[in-house]
Amino acid sequence: MSVDPKKTPLYDVHEDLGANLVDFAGHLMPLRYASETAEHTAVRTGAGLFDLSHMGEIFLNGPQAGAALDHALVGNLSPMAVGKARYTMICAPDGGVLDDLIVYRLADETWMVVANAANVAVVRDALVERVAGFEARVDDRSAEYALIALQGPRAQEILAGFTDAPLPELRYYAIFAAKVAGIDALLARTGYTGEDGFELFVDSGDAVAMWRALAEVDGVVPCGLSSRDTLRLEAGMPLYGNELTAETSPYEAGLGRVVKLDKPGDFVGKAALAAQAQTPPGRRLVGLVARGRRAPRKGYEVVTSDGTPCGVVTSGAPSPTLGKPIAMAYVDSGVTETELAVDVRGRREPVDVVTLPFYKRS
Repeated sequence: MSVDPKKTPLYDVHEDLGANLVDFAGHLMPLRYASETAEHTAVRTGAGLFDLSHMGEIFLNGPQAGAALDHALVGNLSPMAVGKARYTMICAPDGGVLDDLIVYRLADETWMVVANAANVAVVRDALVERVAGFEARVDDRSAEYALIALQGPRAQEILAGFTDAPLPELRYYAIFAAKVAGIDALLARTGYTGEDGFELFVDSGDAVAMWRALAEVDGVVPCGLSSRDTLRLEAGMPLYGNELTAETSPYEAGLGRVVKLDKPGDFVGKAALAAQAQTPPGRRLVGLVARGRRAPRKGYEVVTSDGTPCGVVTSGAPSPTLGKPIAMAYVDSGVTETELAVDVRGRREPVDVVTLPFYKRS
């Protein structure tokens, strides 16, 4: 039986703006408002506004919440200071990635785990199972929160007009409580675009007021999923379901650094991940820049100069910033060629292998 997609608290705003709405991870989300290229450029040069309310907010509370997270996730979370955030993953016992996450420590005994929309139930259920035996409780509050992101080089300047909070003191991957436009918010300096920016967790009932306040600033451009995807692709950031899956290990994705094998105690997946850390992965994630104008897309085959299949594209699109098509792909680790090709609908299109990311802000 099919289930109708959910509407975020900002659904009516998106409709009023004429957004092209699509079903994404079970939510009706704006794909674009007018031009995804214009939205992309706004984030690179000014500021873009995103509705991320489809993401999940799962809280862990209790005197052993930090220890429980250390057991449940691959990172060493318990030493984090209050107000800090960390990128981490939840893995299956075999080391496959169930989701990549950002974990925030909000208080001594309060943590917030932000999960990708499609994986909220998987993460919640795994956490409930894994924290059994710890003095900690799991509370999925995803429906109570809206999440709005303001991203771009003007983000701090714009946000400063709505809050007395000391924004310069909020470092990258940190969070504090603040009033923004008179609304209580958890204000984090994180993002998924490769630019500076902020994410605002607010009560779902305050979402429209917060969005409208920020959107009224001259130069702030509403942005949809399409531009978010090209922005994160340029920044070399993985997307769950593309670069990361339950069949992918953190080491294949070049993210072995988030696996803390030396932290005290055991954690789910440790044995498998420890074995993987000692064995070079059979494939590696690389960047590809097309020489022509045809963009490699997810699922397209990558071949060597003699036509031997050697990998598959995980994400690809024209890059508005570089002016060329780009892609991420897994290729066999034994392939050392710096010039490969992608089978684009029956034609071999030459590509150059480059080190990720494609773009870094100055």
